[in-house]
Amino acid sequence: MTKATLLALMAVMAMVLALPVMVLAQAPPRPAVFGGSATLDGVTATDGTTVTATIDGVVAATTTVCGVTCDQTAGNYAFSIAQPPGSSYAGKEITFKVGTGTAAQKATWTADGGDILNLNAVTGPPPATATPVRPPAPVVGPAGSAGPAGPAGVVGASGVPGPAGTKGDKGDTGTRGDAGAAGTAGVAGSDGAAGAVGPAGASGPVGSAGSAGSAGATGEAATGGGMMSIIALIVAVVALVAAGGGIVMGGRR
Repeated sequence: MTKATLLALMAVMAMVLALPVMVLAQAPPRPAVFGGSATLDGVTATDGTTVTATIDGVVAATTTVCGVTCDQTAGNYAFSIAQPPGSSYAGKEITFKVGTGTAAQKATWTADGGDILNLNAVTGPPPATATPVRPPAPVVGPAGSAGPAGPAGVVGASGVPGPAGTKGDKGDTGTRGDAGAAGTAGVAGSDGAAGAVGPAGASGPVGSAGSAGSAGATGEAATGGGMMSIIALIVAVVALVAAGGGIVMGGRR
């Protein structure tokens, strides 16, 4: 075997060994796969709703919602985003749309990557994501004289009254005060008028007759005995009158 033949044979073997490496180097990268739930304006997307993935403003992949129809949870979607020949998606941002609404969620394309991504789309522009802004560092100037005091702030509204406190203990009894001065004597009342004289009482009953006086001594003459009888009769009558007057006076008392 000549030297030229040997060199040619080694060159062919080197090409054969290098062919698999070249083929593998030219193979396209594996696609990125995404899936999850999809809503549009807060409502679960119905089966058949289009879900679109866009990279660099160009549609990179399209699928439809297939939940109940595919025996899955309602509103589910899934698709793979493959990198086309002659293009590079590595590290690029992916935006998604559900029907006519743009989803707020975004992703980054990575070969053989992907994730479970629940899309919440709204009709119109996507909601803006607030970016926190760090406040600037305060600049401390040189110390100067104190400025005038600012006006007093507005007095706040009165607060709600608190609950009443507990009742305190009963205090000690105070000392007894001095007796007051005696009052002045009242005016003496006037004497009452004398009452009217009452009517005369009724006459009492006539008293019983007194006992008859003893008979006088028999006179010498008949005329003399008669005179003594008359005198005795007068005395008896006077006694009766006197007894009647005493009864009457006793009744008036």
